[in-house]
Amino acid sequence: MGMKVIIILLQLLFLLYNVPGYSSTDSTTSSGDLNKFPSSKVVRIRLKKRPLDLHTLDSARIYARHAATNVSSTNNIIAGAQDERDVLYLKNYLDNQYYGEISIGTPPQHFDVVFDTGSSNLWIPSSKCFFSVACYVHSKYRSKLSHTHTEIGNPCKIPYGSGSIYGFLSRDNLLLGNITIKGQVFTEATWEGLFTFLLAQFDGILGLGFQDIAIGQVTPVWYNMVQQDLVSLQMFSFWLNTDPKSKLGGEILFGGVDWSHFRGHHTYVPITQTGYWQIEVGDVLIGNNSTGLCQDGCAAIVDSGTSFIAGPTTILTQINLAIGAEGVVSLECKTVVSSYGNLIWEKLLSGLQPKKLCSRIGLCLYKSSKYFSPGDENALCPFCEMVVFWMQVELRKKRTKENVFKYINELCEKFPNPSGRAFIDCKSVATLPHMSITIGNKSFPLTPQQYIIRVQQENLTAVCLSGFAPLDVPPPRGPLWVLGNIFLGAYHTVFDFGNSRVGFAQVLRDSSTQVL
Repeated sequence: MGMKVIIILLQLLFLLYNVPGYSSTDSTTSSGDLNKFPSSKVVRIRLKKRPLDLHTLDSARIYARHAATNVSSTNNIIAGAQDERDVLYLKNYLDNQYYGEISIGTPPQHFDVVFDTGSSNLWIPSSKCFFSVACYVHSKYRSKLSHTHTEIGNPCKIPYGSGSIYGFLSRDNLLLGNITIKGQVFTEATWEGLFTFLLAQFDGILGLGFQDIAIGQVTPVWYNMVQQDLVSLQMFSFWLNTDPKSKLGGEILFGGVDWSHFRGHHTYVPITQTGYWQIEVGDVLIGNNSTGLCQDGCAAIVDSGTSFIAGPTTILTQINLAIGAEGVVSLECKTVVSSYGNLIWEKLLSGLQPKKLCSRIGLCLYKSSKYFSPGDENALCPFCEMVVFWMQVELRKKRTKENVFKYINELCEKFPNPSGRAFIDCKSVATLPHMSITIGNKSFPLTPQQYIIRVQQENLTAVCLSGFAPLDVPPPRGPLWVLGNIFLGAYHTVFDFGNSRVGFAQVLRDSSTQVL
């Protein structure tokens, strides 16, 4: 009899934990909200997945630039830009694998969109898009067919890495899963960059960033879900299914988390600056070796709208060397080593501050480099600064001068190509080192199978590429990392809007079979 009672209690306990939206998050890293019983206000969006190909990967770009000052609130590049130090983060969506379905209007009109935590606007193609070829190969919104549509008409421009979206604002009801968001303002796109979206399998973008970067100062979809009391908890979570054999791409859960997609507890870190979901990361390790640049902390954007992990060229060059990626031989980098290496070595040994060294020897004509501006009088400056940094790291390891110079010349040979991909020998993937990113004083490792992108071309041999892309953002906003879907595929991610934080937990590999 006693055994039957125990079995019944265990079954009840299993059912209790199997409620969608319930979290097993460690209460020591939680405000307690995640451990409450959720109501039925949870929205589950299944994601579709498409395979990547060399064309889209070669076309994909990811970079940042300074935002213009005193821009208008309607056509501004980034809402709330205060001064020239503000950084606009741009990207190309061709590399994105994951997207899901939404509906707009009454009766509903269906669209496939990328759920993008790296932007804040919702846009879809308009029936008034006549002169953009991309519009003709995607679903278009027809306002005349919806009796809940409200005309706004304000023009809107949304910039991306390889072009911009132009259109105007409209208002209509948005159906997301099993809920209706009333009066959502979105952009009807009347012009789409040809090469950006022509080959994309999705129709538009649904931004899940903060209102600070919402173009036209519109209220983002997620804000309306919270304000209209449509979700149980002020959070949403991502699970990306990286199993190439599975048709299910993953899911987004608005209003909670699904414990069946992860193991252990989430590690939470605070949002350091709103706009993007920006956090602080620490040192990046190759195997067990420090790359040094982010030991004292670097900014990072958690971005579901791009596939890659992007980061400073200083570190990516070290990664390329460690994994045998074929970069671009940089004559400028080797010129600095051959012509100024001995002088840099002597100055570092004499105790000269590394930040002042390149300007002291005449290679940096400004207080800091402009980063990569080939052809100008300051072109050697960024290479000098990287050589100084690499030499400083190696000096701490007490390596000989001969070995240090040999290592730095090898780094120069693996200098990443800003406009292309770094190729890897597929046969060597299993022997490559793990990469680790430090978040909240905890190491988050990535196996080579996770950070190497394998592209299987039809009737051709598979090609392997590095999942790391160069992104150089100068201080004070940089150095900057972007943790895209390569990282999110390895770690279940909670975007905790109510508590201004992001949490990461190890993905449960067989979770695709446990989706409710």
